[in-house]
Amino acid sequence: MFYRVLKYVLLGPLLRLMFRPRIEGLEHIPAEGPAIVAGNHLSFSDHFLMPAILPRRITFLAKQEYFTGPGIRGRLVAAFFRSAGQIPVDRSGGKAGEAALREGLGVLGRGELLGIYPEGTRSHDGRLYKGRVGVARMALKAQVPVIPCAMVGTFEIQPTGRVVPRIRRVTIRFGEPLEFSRFDGMDGERHVVRAVTDEIIYAILGMSGQEYVDRYATDVKAEQQAEAAKAKGKAA
Repeated sequence: MFYRVLKYVLLGPLLRLMFRPRIEGLEHIPAEGPAIVAGNHLSFSDHFLMPAILPRRITFLAKQEYFTGPGIRGRLVAAFFRSAGQIPVDRSGGKAGEAALREGLGVLGRGELLGIYPEGTRSHDGRLYKGRVGVARMALKAQVPVIPCAMVGTFEIQPTGRVVPRIRRVTIRFGEPLEFSRFDGMDGERHVVRAVTDEIIYAILGMSGQEYVDRYATDVKAEQQAEAAKAKGKAA
């Protein structure tokens, strides 16, 4: 109920009015049945803009931190994501990663759309980073198509650290569905899972026009933070 009110009455019309999104390739979203929508992740605004323009409900695997933030703001954000039916994901790896996989497969098993950001985190500099393999594992195990999605312009309206987005027009592109039936039964093969992930990322890259970095965004962020802390220590 809350999802529908948010999409059709409150947030959806407001976002369309403010950002006037150009929408390309919407015909590639299947009218029914399970599918994964895999997109680049440039901004907190991505969580709202893509669902606002999709004709079907989509459930995202959202990082657990959105559900555990401190203070009033944290509780409001958590309440919003829960009410919108989004699923918290622990990104610490190991058993947590397997739990996220099960949650995603549950959504697909119900014949719904699953949204996922293969990079695993927001891009801190607007570039496209190496994809995590969870998206490939789910696509292969559930035997569902993957629709690549490119958000263009959302980094400029709300980069990491900016609370209030700038009012500028954005573009949302959906590509032709990618299907991986040639790999049926091979979801446990590491080289296959990696190849499928890379194919999805390169499809996004072709639509977004971003610079590609063949490293995980979390690793690059950690290095930059360590260097900044080291430089600050020397300055002190």
